[in-house]
This record gives sequence, C-alpha cells and structure tokens, in this order.
Amino acid sequence: MIIFSTDSGIERTGYAFFNKNSSSHRLLHYGCIITKRNFQLAARIKKIYDDISSLFKKHHPDILIIEQLFFNTNQKTVVSIAQSQGILLLLAAQYDIPIEFLTPIQIKYILTGYGRSDKKNVQKMVRLLLSLEKMPEPDDVVDAIACGLAYCQMNQMLK
Repeated sequence: MIIFSTDSGIERTGYAFFNKNSSSHRLLHYGCIITKRNFQLAARIKKIYDDISSLFKKHHPDILIIEQLFFNTNQKTVVSIAQSQGILLLLAAQYDIPIEFLTPIQIKYILTGYGRSDKKNVQKMVRLLLSLEKMPEPDDVVDAIACGLAYCQMNQMLK
C-alpha cells in the first residue's frame, strides 16, 4: 500500500510517501511544494494542484492522510490551510483515493505517547523511528512525514 501524507498550506505544502505492508513501513519519498508570496492566489493553488497531481501519477497512492484542520487564533492561517486541503480533496476525488484524517493530538500521541508533545519531541521521534541521518527541512516536510508515520504506526497496532 502506498500512503501519501501531507501538511497543507498555500505557501508550503509538505508531503511524504510511505510503502506499507502488513508488517512494516518504509519512507519512500518526501518534499515540499513552495509557492511564491507575490503570485496571485489562483496561480499558487494551480501550482499545488499541478505538483500533487504529478506526484500522484508517479507514485500511485492508495490512500491520502491529512492532518485534521483545527481552529486556532490565526484565521488567515486557517483559511490558507483550508484552501490547500480543498486542493487535496479534489485530487483525491479525481484519482479515486480514499482519505483519512488524523488530529494533531492523535499524531503526537501515536509517535510520542503524549498528545500534547511539542514539535521538537515529535521531530526527534520521526528521526529515531525512521533512522534518518538528518532532519528533513522545512518543518512542513517533517509534519507531513509525522502524519504518515503516525498512520503507519496506528495501523500496525491495530493488526
């Protein structure tokens, strides 16, 4: 099973692909789609759409894992995340890919054992669990990897 996980945003969309079978999982590919602030919103959305569509054509994901949007105090951030997630929902429908949502608390709990862990602890566990020599950058990539890794770990526990 090929898993595509993402950390959505208009400026930066981190993503990761995992290969998961019944007993293990492996990080296949990761990266970040970056759009320029001075571009119009429609052009930024099109870039994200085109780049993710190309990734789907190359890696053929079986499932899409998205971090559940939560409301915080920065409404501008919430709107841009929602716009980016809308792109993902459209692409999932076009490619007939099922979607699962994980909350930030679920991701943190699965990876660290504590749902209120800070970003540094989550990053340490991602690096440890995947035996990464160095931490991927930017943080959006690590967040996407954490989302996919949490999904893999959660499904390992359910088996």
